[in-house]
Amino acid sequence: MSLLTTEEYKAIAAGLAFPTTAFIDGHFRPAISGKTFDTLNPATGEVLAKVAACGPEDVDLAVSKARDAFEDGRWSRLHPKERKEVLIKLAKLVKRNARELAVLESLDSGKTIYDCEQVDVPESVNCLTWHAELIDKIYDQVSPASDNHIAMIVREPVGVVGLVLPWNFPLLMLAWKIGPALAAGCSVIVKPAEETPLTTLRMAELAIEAGIPPGVLNVVPGSGPDVGEPIGRHMDIDAVSFTGSTETGRRFLRYAAESNLKEVTLEMGGKNPAVVLDDAENLDRVAAHIVNGAFWNMGENCSASSRLIVQKGVKDALLKRITAHAREWPMGDPLDPANRVGALVSKQHFDKVASYLEEGPKVILGGKADKGFVEPTILDVARDAKQAKEEIFGPVLSVLTVDSFDEAIALANSTEYGLAASIFTANVKRALRGARALRAGTVTVNSFGEGDISTPFGGFRQSGFGGRDNGIHAHDQYTQVKTIWVDLADDADEAVD
Repeated sequence: MSLLTTEEYKAIAAGLAFPTTAFIDGHFRPAISGKTFDTLNPATGEVLAKVAACGPEDVDLAVSKARDAFEDGRWSRLHPKERKEVLIKLAKLVKRNARELAVLESLDSGKTIYDCEQVDVPESVNCLTWHAELIDKIYDQVSPASDNHIAMIVREPVGVVGLVLPWNFPLLMLAWKIGPALAAGCSVIVKPAEETPLTTLRMAELAIEAGIPPGVLNVVPGSGPDVGEPIGRHMDIDAVSFTGSTETGRRFLRYAAESNLKEVTLEMGGKNPAVVLDDAENLDRVAAHIVNGAFWNMGENCSASSRLIVQKGVKDALLKRITAHAREWPMGDPLDPANRVGALVSKQHFDKVASYLEEGPKVILGGKADKGFVEPTILDVARDAKQAKEEIFGPVLSVLTVDSFDEAIALANSTEYGLAASIFTANVKRALRGARALRAGTVTVNSFGEGDISTPFGGFRQSGFGGRDNGIHAHDQYTQVKTIWVDLADDADEAVD
Protein backbone atom coordinates (compact mmCIF):
# COMPACT_ATOMS: atom_id res chain seq x y z
CA MET A 1 0.00 0.00 0.00
CA SER A 2 1.43 3.37 -1.01
CA LEU A 3 1.94 5.94 1.72
CA LEU A 4 -0.05 9.18 1.91
CA THR A 5 1.11 12.62 2.93
CA THR A 6 1.15 13.85 6.52
CA GLU A 7 -1.80 16.12 5.75
CA GLU A 8 -3.82 13.23 4.36
CA TYR A 9 -3.14 11.09 7.43
CA LYS A 10 -4.13 13.97 9.70
CA ALA A 11 -7.37 14.36 7.76
CA ILE A 12 -8.13 10.67 8.29
CA ALA A 13 -7.33 11.04 11.99
CA ALA A 14 -9.68 14.02 12.31
CA GLY A 15 -12.54 11.97 10.90
CA LEU A 16 -12.14 8.87 13.07
CA ALA A 17 -14.87 7.79 15.46
CA PHE A 18 -13.19 6.05 18.37
CA PRO A 19 -14.76 2.87 19.82
CA THR A 20 -14.88 3.33 23.60
CA THR A 21 -16.98 0.63 25.28
CA ALA A 22 -16.46 -3.00 26.20
CA PHE A 23 -17.60 -5.67 23.76
CA ILE A 24 -19.40 -8.58 25.44
CA ASP A 25 -21.73 -11.18 23.91
CA GLY A 26 -21.83 -9.41 20.57
CA HIS A 27 -22.75 -6.00 21.99
CA PHE A 28 -20.90 -2.85 22.96
CA ARG A 29 -21.65 -1.76 26.51
CA PRO A 30 -20.17 0.55 29.14
CA ALA A 31 -18.40 -0.84 32.18
CA ILE A 32 -20.90 -2.04 34.78
CA SER A 33 -19.41 0.49 37.21
CA GLY A 34 -19.80 3.29 34.67
CA LYS A 35 -16.12 4.20 35.09
CA THR A 36 -13.86 5.29 32.23
CA PHE A 37 -10.18 5.99 31.67
CA ASP A 38 -8.39 8.29 29.23
CA THR A 39 -6.42 6.89 26.34
CA LEU A 40 -3.82 9.40 25.14
CA ASN A 41 -1.91 10.22 21.99
CA PRO A 42 1.70 9.72 23.21
CA ALA A 43 3.07 12.14 20.62
CA THR A 44 0.95 15.08 21.81
CA GLY A 45 -0.40 14.16 25.25
CA GLU A 46 -3.91 14.81 23.89
CA VAL A 47 -6.82 12.71 25.21
CA LEU A 48 -8.13 10.68 22.30
CA ALA A 49 -11.11 9.11 24.05
CA LYS A 50 -12.58 8.02 27.36
CA VAL A 51 -12.73 4.22 27.35
CA ALA A 52 -14.79 1.91 29.55
CA ALA A 53 -12.76 1.02 32.67
CA CYS A 54 -13.98 -2.50 33.28
CA GLY A 55 -13.66 -4.45 36.50
CA PRO A 56 -14.08 -7.98 37.88
CA GLU A 57 -17.83 -7.89 37.36
CA ASP A 58 -17.34 -7.21 33.63
CA VAL A 59 -14.85 -10.07 33.43
CA ASP A 60 -17.40 -12.37 35.11
CA LEU A 61 -20.05 -11.37 32.57
CA ALA A 62 -17.70 -11.87 29.62
CA VAL A 63 -16.58 -15.28 30.90
CA SER A 64 -20.18 -16.37 31.44
CA LYS A 65 -21.15 -15.42 27.89
CA ALA A 66 -17.98 -16.99 26.47
CA ARG A 67 -18.70 -20.21 28.36
CA ASP A 68 -22.28 -20.30 27.06
CA ALA A 69 -21.00 -19.84 23.52
CA PHE A 70 -18.40 -22.56 23.92
CA GLU A 71 -20.71 -25.13 25.47
CA ASP A 72 -23.58 -24.72 23.00
CA GLY A 73 -21.14 -25.17 20.13
CA ARG A 74 -22.13 -22.12 18.08
CA TRP A 75 -18.42 -21.77 17.22
CA SER A 76 -16.54 -24.63 18.88
CA ARG A 77 -18.52 -27.32 17.03
CA LEU A 78 -18.78 -25.61 13.67
CA HIS A 79 -17.26 -27.52 10.79
CA PRO A 80 -13.64 -26.35 10.41
CA LYS A 81 -14.45 -25.09 6.92
CA GLU A 82 -17.14 -22.79 8.34
CA ARG A 83 -14.77 -21.30 10.92
CA LYS A 84 -12.21 -20.84 8.17
CA GLU A 85 -14.64 -18.90 6.00
CA VAL A 86 -15.52 -16.53 8.84
CA LEU A 87 -11.89 -15.85 9.75
CA ILE A 88 -10.96 -15.24 6.12
CA LYS A 89 -13.81 -12.74 5.92
CA LEU A 90 -12.43 -11.05 9.06
CA ALA A 91 -8.98 -10.85 7.44
CA LYS A 92 -10.51 -9.29 4.33
CA LEU A 93 -12.35 -6.72 6.45
CA VAL A 94 -9.09 -5.80 8.20
CA LYS A 95 -7.46 -5.35 4.80
CA ARG A 96 -10.41 -3.27 3.58
CA ASN A 97 -10.10 -1.00 6.63
CA ALA A 98 -6.30 -1.09 6.72
CA ARG A 99 -5.68 2.64 6.43
CA GLU A 100 -8.14 3.52 9.20
CA LEU A 101 -6.62 0.84 11.47
CA ALA A 102 -3.10 2.08 10.73
CA VAL A 103 -3.96 5.66 11.69
CA LEU A 104 -5.83 4.51 14.78
CA GLU A 105 -2.85 2.40 15.84
CA SER A 106 -0.41 5.26 15.29
CA LEU A 107 -2.51 7.74 17.27
CA ASP A 108 -3.02 5.42 20.22
CA SER A 109 0.50 3.98 20.52
CA GLY A 110 2.93 6.59 19.17
CA LYS A 111 4.08 4.14 16.48
CA THR A 112 5.05 5.62 13.14
CA ILE A 113 2.44 5.48 10.40
CA TYR A 114 5.23 4.04 8.24
CA ASP A 115 5.42 0.93 10.42
CA CYS A 116 1.66 0.69 10.92
CA GLU A 117 1.03 0.81 7.16
CA GLN A 118 4.01 -1.27 6.03
CA VAL A 119 4.28 -3.87 8.81
CA ASP A 120 1.63 -4.07 11.50
CA VAL A 121 -1.61 -4.06 9.52
CA PRO A 122 -0.39 -6.21 6.57
CA GLU A 123 1.15 -8.75 8.96
CA SER A 124 -2.10 -8.86 10.96
CA VAL A 125 -4.01 -9.70 7.79
CA ASN A 126 -1.44 -12.34 6.88
CA CYS A 127 -1.62 -13.88 10.36
CA LEU A 128 -5.41 -14.17 10.40
CA THR A 129 -5.45 -15.62 6.89
CA TRP A 130 -2.68 -18.13 7.63
CA HIS A 131 -4.37 -19.54 10.72
CA ALA A 132 -7.74 -19.58 8.97
CA GLU A 133 -6.29 -21.60 6.10
CA LEU A 134 -4.66 -23.98 8.57
CA ILE A 135 -7.93 -24.91 10.32
CA ASP A 136 -8.86 -27.78 8.02
CA LYS A 137 -5.32 -28.92 7.34
CA ILE A 138 -4.20 -30.07 10.81
CA TYR A 139 -4.64 -33.83 11.03
CA ASP A 140 -4.96 -35.87 14.18
CA GLN A 141 -3.32 -39.26 14.69
CA VAL A 142 -3.95 -42.96 15.17
CA SER A 143 -1.47 -44.81 17.36
CA PRO A 144 -0.10 -48.30 16.58
CA ALA A 145 -2.39 -50.48 18.73
CA SER A 146 -3.24 -54.20 18.54
CA ASP A 147 -5.69 -55.69 16.03
CA ASN A 148 -8.39 -55.57 18.71
CA HIS A 149 -8.01 -51.85 19.42
CA ILE A 150 -7.96 -48.47 17.76
CA ALA A 151 -6.33 -45.57 19.60
CA MET A 152 -7.13 -42.11 18.27
CA ILE A 153 -5.23 -39.02 19.40
CA VAL A 154 -7.42 -35.98 18.76
CA ARG A 155 -7.21 -32.24 19.41
CA GLU A 156 -10.08 -30.43 21.07
CA PRO A 157 -10.39 -26.70 21.81
CA VAL A 158 -9.24 -25.93 25.35
CA GLY A 159 -12.38 -23.89 26.08
CA VAL A 160 -12.57 -20.29 27.31
CA VAL A 161 -9.29 -18.43 26.91
CA GLY A 162 -8.02 -15.12 28.31
CA LEU A 163 -5.81 -13.20 25.88
CA VAL A 164 -3.78 -10.43 27.51
CA LEU A 165 -2.13 -8.08 25.02
CA PRO A 166 0.93 -5.80 25.18
CA TRP A 167 1.00 -2.14 24.14
CA ASN A 168 3.91 -2.30 21.71
CA PHE A 169 2.13 -4.17 18.88
CA PRO A 170 -1.55 -3.92 19.82
CA LEU A 171 -3.13 -5.03 16.55
CA LEU A 172 -0.50 -7.54 15.49
CA MET A 173 -0.39 -9.28 18.87
CA LEU A 174 -4.19 -9.43 18.82
CA ALA A 175 -3.96 -11.25 15.49
CA TRP A 176 -1.20 -13.55 16.81
CA LYS A 177 -3.56 -14.65 19.57
CA ILE A 178 -7.08 -14.65 18.16
CA GLY A 179 -5.89 -16.28 14.90
CA PRO A 180 -5.02 -19.68 16.41
CA ALA A 181 -7.44 -19.39 19.36
CA LEU A 182 -10.50 -18.86 17.17
CA ALA A 183 -9.21 -21.33 14.59
CA ALA A 184 -9.10 -23.97 17.32
CA GLY A 185 -12.73 -23.28 18.27
CA CYS A 186 -12.15 -21.49 21.57
CA SER A 187 -14.16 -18.59 22.97
CA VAL A 188 -11.95 -15.68 24.03
CA ILE A 189 -11.86 -12.74 26.40
CA VAL A 190 -9.34 -10.16 25.18
CA LYS A 191 -7.77 -7.62 27.51
CA PRO A 192 -6.02 -4.92 25.46
CA ALA A 193 -3.25 -2.97 27.16
CA GLU A 194 -4.63 0.01 29.06
CA GLU A 195 -2.43 2.33 26.98
CA THR A 196 -3.67 1.01 23.59
CA PRO A 197 -7.27 -0.27 23.54
CA LEU A 198 -8.59 1.33 20.36
CA THR A 199 -7.62 -1.05 17.53
CA THR A 200 -8.75 -4.07 19.56
CA LEU A 201 -12.17 -2.48 20.06
CA ARG A 202 -12.32 -1.63 16.36
CA MET A 203 -11.50 -5.25 15.56
CA ALA A 204 -14.52 -6.30 17.64
CA GLU A 205 -16.72 -4.21 15.31
CA LEU A 206 -15.22 -6.01 12.31
CA ALA A 207 -15.78 -9.37 14.03
CA ILE A 208 -19.52 -8.70 14.12
CA GLU A 209 -19.48 -7.89 10.42
CA ALA A 210 -17.45 -11.01 9.64
CA GLY A 211 -19.99 -13.25 11.36
CA ILE A 212 -18.19 -14.36 14.52
CA PRO A 213 -21.08 -15.41 16.80
CA PRO A 214 -21.95 -13.47 19.98
CA GLY A 215 -19.95 -14.53 23.02
CA VAL A 216 -17.07 -15.99 21.01
CA LEU A 217 -14.95 -12.82 20.93
CA ASN A 218 -15.20 -10.46 23.90
CA VAL A 219 -13.08 -7.37 24.64
CA VAL A 220 -12.76 -6.09 28.21
CA PRO A 221 -10.59 -2.94 28.49
CA GLY A 222 -9.22 -1.81 31.81
CA SER A 223 -6.24 -1.92 34.14
CA GLY A 224 -4.11 -4.88 35.15
CA PRO A 225 -5.47 -5.11 38.71
CA ASP A 226 -9.09 -4.62 37.63
CA VAL A 227 -9.17 -6.84 34.52
CA GLY A 228 -5.86 -8.70 34.08
CA GLU A 229 -5.75 -10.23 37.54
CA PRO A 230 -9.43 -11.28 37.51
CA ILE A 231 -8.77 -13.02 34.19
CA GLY A 232 -5.71 -14.75 35.63
CA ARG A 233 -7.61 -15.89 38.74
CA HIS A 234 -10.93 -16.76 37.13
CA MET A 235 -12.10 -20.27 37.94
CA ASP A 236 -13.94 -20.67 34.62
CA ILE A 237 -11.14 -19.60 32.27
CA ASP A 238 -9.30 -22.64 30.95
CA ALA A 239 -6.13 -20.99 29.61
CA VAL A 240 -4.36 -17.64 29.47
CA SER A 241 -1.98 -16.41 26.77
CA PHE A 242 0.01 -13.36 27.85
CA THR A 243 2.55 -11.15 26.09
CA GLY A 244 4.32 -8.52 28.17
CA SER A 245 6.92 -8.05 30.87
CA THR A 246 8.57 -10.88 32.78
CA GLU A 247 7.42 -9.36 36.05
CA THR A 248 3.76 -9.49 35.01
CA GLY A 249 4.21 -12.94 33.49
CA ARG A 250 5.24 -14.28 36.88
CA ARG A 251 1.98 -12.97 38.32
CA PHE A 252 -0.05 -15.02 35.86
CA LEU A 253 1.73 -18.17 37.00
CA ARG A 254 0.84 -17.31 40.58
CA TYR A 255 -2.76 -16.57 39.64
CA ALA A 256 -3.04 -19.96 37.94
CA ALA A 257 -1.46 -21.78 40.89
CA GLU A 258 -3.79 -20.07 43.34
CA SER A 259 -6.96 -20.66 41.28
CA ASN A 260 -7.82 -23.51 38.91
CA LEU A 261 -4.36 -24.39 37.52
CA LYS A 262 -5.37 -23.00 34.14
CA GLU A 263 -2.84 -23.42 31.36
CA VAL A 264 -0.56 -20.41 30.95
CA THR A 265 1.58 -19.37 27.99
CA LEU A 266 3.94 -16.43 28.44
CA GLU A 267 5.94 -14.44 25.89
CA MET A 268 8.03 -11.93 27.81
CA GLY A 269 11.11 -9.75 27.78
CA GLY A 270 14.53 -9.97 26.22
CA LYS A 271 18.04 -8.53 26.22
CA ASN A 272 18.89 -9.82 22.80
CA PRO A 273 22.44 -10.04 21.46
CA ALA A 274 23.63 -9.37 17.94
CA VAL A 275 27.04 -11.06 17.64
CA VAL A 276 29.28 -9.72 14.88
CA LEU A 277 32.46 -11.69 14.27
CA ASP A 278 35.53 -10.30 12.58
CA ASP A 279 34.97 -12.30 9.39
CA ALA A 280 31.49 -10.87 8.76
CA GLU A 281 30.99 -9.90 5.13
CA ASN A 282 29.48 -6.67 3.79
CA LEU A 283 29.60 -4.57 6.96
CA ASP A 284 27.26 -2.04 5.42
CA ARG A 285 24.52 -4.68 5.21
CA VAL A 286 25.34 -5.89 8.72
CA ALA A 287 25.00 -2.34 9.99
CA ALA A 288 21.60 -1.93 8.34
CA HIS A 289 20.35 -5.08 10.12
CA ILE A 290 21.76 -3.93 13.47
CA VAL A 291 20.09 -0.53 13.18
CA ASN A 292 16.77 -2.04 12.17
CA GLY A 293 16.95 -4.53 15.04
CA ALA A 294 17.76 -1.85 17.59
CA PHE A 295 15.52 1.03 16.55
CA TRP A 296 12.51 -0.50 14.79
CA ASN A 297 9.33 0.39 16.70
CA MET A 298 11.40 2.75 18.87
CA GLY A 299 13.10 -0.30 20.40
CA GLU A 300 9.76 -1.14 22.05
CA ASN A 301 10.17 -4.70 20.90
CA CYS A 302 10.86 -7.75 23.05
CA SER A 303 13.13 -9.18 20.32
CA ALA A 304 15.04 -5.93 19.69
CA SER A 305 18.79 -6.25 19.18
CA SER A 306 19.68 -4.23 22.24
CA ARG A 307 23.23 -5.61 22.72
CA LEU A 308 25.82 -5.42 19.95
CA ILE A 309 28.61 -7.87 20.80
CA VAL A 310 31.39 -7.19 18.31
CA GLN A 311 34.90 -8.55 17.85
CA LYS A 312 37.56 -5.93 18.38
CA GLY A 313 39.04 -6.18 14.89
CA VAL A 314 35.88 -5.06 13.15
CA LYS A 315 34.38 -2.76 15.79
CA ASP A 316 35.49 0.64 14.48
CA ALA A 317 34.55 -0.05 10.87
CA LEU A 318 31.18 -1.45 11.87
CA LEU A 319 30.30 1.42 14.23
CA LYS A 320 31.10 3.93 11.50
CA ARG A 321 28.54 2.27 9.25
CA ILE A 322 25.97 1.80 12.03
CA THR A 323 26.18 5.48 12.88
CA ALA A 324 25.61 6.39 9.24
CA HIS A 325 22.56 4.12 8.97
CA ALA A 326 21.12 5.34 12.27
CA ARG A 327 21.09 8.89 10.93
CA GLU A 328 18.70 7.65 8.24
CA TRP A 329 16.06 7.02 10.93
CA PRO A 330 14.46 10.45 11.45
CA MET A 331 12.41 11.02 14.59
CA GLY A 332 9.26 13.10 14.90
CA ASP A 333 5.51 13.26 14.29
CA PRO A 334 4.32 9.63 13.93
CA LEU A 335 1.82 10.64 11.23
CA ASP A 336 4.63 11.94 9.02
CA PRO A 337 5.51 8.94 6.79
CA ALA A 338 9.10 10.19 6.48
CA ASN A 339 9.73 9.48 10.17
CA ARG A 340 10.97 6.08 11.32
CA VAL A 341 11.03 6.80 15.08
CA GLY A 342 7.89 7.95 16.87
CA ALA A 343 6.94 8.63 20.47
CA LEU A 344 7.30 6.20 23.35
CA VAL A 345 3.96 4.85 24.49
CA SER A 346 3.51 6.76 27.77
CA LYS A 347 5.16 9.30 30.04
CA GLN A 348 5.90 6.57 32.57
CA HIS A 349 7.72 4.52 29.97
CA PHE A 350 9.49 7.59 28.55
CA ASP A 351 10.81 8.42 32.03
CA LYS A 352 12.11 4.87 32.44
CA VAL A 353 13.94 4.83 29.11
CA ALA A 354 15.29 8.36 29.59
CA SER A 355 16.77 7.35 32.95
CA TYR A 356 19.23 5.06 31.15
CA LEU A 357 20.67 8.08 29.33
CA GLU A 358 21.35 10.27 32.33
CA GLU A 359 24.87 9.19 33.20
CA GLY A 360 27.57 6.59 32.77
CA PRO A 361 28.39 5.10 29.37
CA LYS A 362 30.08 6.87 26.49
CA VAL A 363 27.52 8.15 23.98
CA ILE A 364 28.46 7.30 20.40
CA LEU A 365 25.26 8.67 18.87
CA GLY A 366 22.11 10.35 20.12
CA GLY A 367 21.45 10.36 23.85
CA LYS A 368 18.72 13.03 23.91
CA ALA A 369 15.20 12.56 25.27
CA ASP A 370 12.45 15.18 25.32
CA LYS A 371 8.64 15.32 25.56
CA GLY A 372 7.99 11.64 24.92
CA PHE A 373 10.60 11.18 22.19
CA VAL A 374 13.96 9.41 22.61
CA GLU A 375 16.33 9.68 19.68
CA PRO A 376 18.18 6.58 18.42
CA THR A 377 21.09 6.16 20.82
CA ILE A 378 24.28 4.10 20.71
CA LEU A 379 26.28 3.60 23.91
CA ASP A 380 29.71 2.06 24.45
CA VAL A 381 29.21 0.21 27.73
CA ALA A 382 31.01 -1.89 30.31
CA ARG A 383 29.78 -5.43 30.85
CA ASP A 384 28.51 -4.70 34.34
CA ALA A 385 26.63 -1.53 33.32
CA LYS A 386 22.87 -1.59 33.77
CA GLN A 387 22.48 -0.60 30.11
CA ALA A 388 24.20 -3.88 29.19
CA LYS A 389 22.11 -6.06 31.51
CA GLU A 390 18.61 -4.61 31.91
CA GLU A 391 15.85 -4.55 29.30
CA ILE A 392 15.50 -0.87 28.36
CA PHE A 393 12.69 -1.31 25.81
CA GLY A 394 13.64 1.85 23.98
CA PRO A 395 15.83 2.93 21.02
CA VAL A 396 19.11 2.30 22.84
CA LEU A 397 21.88 0.05 21.50
CA SER A 398 24.61 -1.01 23.93
CA VAL A 399 27.96 -1.93 22.39
CA LEU A 400 30.26 -4.51 24.02
CA THR A 401 33.67 -5.54 22.70
CA VAL A 402 35.11 -9.08 22.67
CA ASP A 403 38.29 -10.76 21.43
CA SER A 404 37.05 -14.19 20.29
CA PHE A 405 34.14 -16.32 19.13
CA ASP A 406 33.95 -18.20 22.43
CA GLU A 407 33.98 -14.97 24.43
CA ALA A 408 31.22 -13.54 22.23
CA ILE A 409 28.94 -16.55 22.74
CA ALA A 410 29.57 -16.63 26.48
CA LEU A 411 28.77 -12.92 26.79
CA ALA A 412 25.66 -13.28 24.64
CA ASN A 413 24.39 -16.02 26.97
CA SER A 414 25.18 -14.10 30.16
CA THR A 415 21.60 -12.91 30.66
CA GLU A 416 18.46 -14.10 32.41
CA TYR A 417 16.59 -13.80 29.10
CA GLY A 418 16.60 -15.93 25.97
CA LEU A 419 14.13 -14.67 23.39
CA ALA A 420 16.14 -13.86 20.26
CA ALA A 421 19.72 -13.58 19.04
CA SER A 422 21.62 -13.08 15.81
CA ILE A 423 25.08 -13.92 14.59
CA PHE A 424 26.97 -12.39 11.66
CA THR A 425 29.85 -14.32 10.09
CA ALA A 426 30.98 -15.52 6.66
CA ASN A 427 32.06 -18.91 8.07
CA VAL A 428 29.23 -21.45 7.77
CA LYS A 429 30.57 -23.69 10.52
CA ARG A 430 30.95 -20.77 12.94
CA ALA A 431 27.46 -19.60 12.04
CA LEU A 432 25.91 -22.98 12.79
CA ARG A 433 28.03 -23.55 15.89
CA GLY A 434 27.03 -20.13 17.15
CA ALA A 435 23.35 -20.63 16.33
CA ARG A 436 23.36 -23.91 18.25
CA ALA A 437 25.23 -22.42 21.21
CA LEU A 438 23.15 -19.23 21.58
CA ARG A 439 20.43 -19.83 24.18
CA ALA A 440 17.44 -18.19 22.54
CA GLY A 441 14.14 -19.27 21.03
CA THR A 442 14.95 -17.67 17.66
CA VAL A 443 18.45 -17.28 16.26
CA THR A 444 18.99 -15.52 12.94
CA VAL A 445 22.14 -15.82 10.87
CA ASN A 446 23.47 -12.77 9.00
CA SER A 447 20.22 -10.91 9.59
CA PHE A 448 17.86 -9.51 12.20
CA GLY A 449 14.40 -11.02 12.32
CA GLU A 450 11.82 -13.16 14.04
CA GLY A 451 11.22 -15.71 11.30
CA ASP A 452 7.74 -15.48 9.81
CA ILE A 453 4.19 -16.64 10.50
CA SER A 454 5.19 -20.27 9.79
CA THR A 455 7.95 -20.39 12.44
CA PRO A 456 7.28 -20.70 16.20
CA PHE A 457 8.16 -17.62 18.27
CA GLY A 458 8.95 -17.67 21.97
CA GLY A 459 11.83 -17.72 24.40
CA PHE A 460 14.03 -19.67 26.77
CA ARG A 461 14.49 -18.92 30.45
CA GLN A 462 12.73 -15.75 31.64
CA SER A 463 11.66 -14.81 28.12
CA GLY A 464 9.02 -17.48 27.70
CA PHE A 465 6.96 -20.20 29.29
CA GLY A 466 4.49 -22.85 28.27
CA GLY A 467 4.32 -22.59 24.50
CA ARG A 468 4.93 -20.62 21.33
CA ASP A 469 3.19 -18.07 19.16
CA ASN A 470 3.10 -18.41 15.35
CA GLY A 471 3.31 -21.52 13.25
CA ILE A 472 1.39 -24.73 13.82
CA HIS A 473 2.87 -24.73 17.34
CA ALA A 474 0.65 -21.76 18.28
CA HIS A 475 -2.40 -24.02 18.07
CA ASP A 476 -1.00 -26.13 20.91
CA GLN A 477 -1.80 -23.26 23.29
CA TYR A 478 -5.48 -23.46 22.49
CA THR A 479 -6.09 -27.20 22.21
CA GLN A 480 -6.13 -30.22 24.49
CA VAL A 481 -4.87 -33.61 23.34
CA LYS A 482 -7.28 -36.46 24.02
CA THR A 483 -6.78 -40.21 23.61
CA ILE A 484 -9.83 -42.21 22.50
CA TRP A 485 -9.25 -45.93 23.04
CA VAL A 486 -11.66 -48.23 21.19
CA ASP A 487 -11.93 -51.93 22.04
CA LEU A 488 -12.82 -53.91 18.91
CA ALA A 489 -12.83 -57.39 20.47
CA ASP A 490 -16.15 -59.28 20.19
CA ASP A 491 -17.52 -61.78 22.70
CA ALA A 492 -15.90 -64.72 20.92
CA ASP A 493 -12.50 -63.06 21.11
CA GLU A 494 -13.03 -62.37 24.82
CA ALA A 495 -13.90 -66.06 25.42
CA VAL A 496 -10.74 -67.23 23.66
CA ASP A 497 -8.65 -64.80 25.66
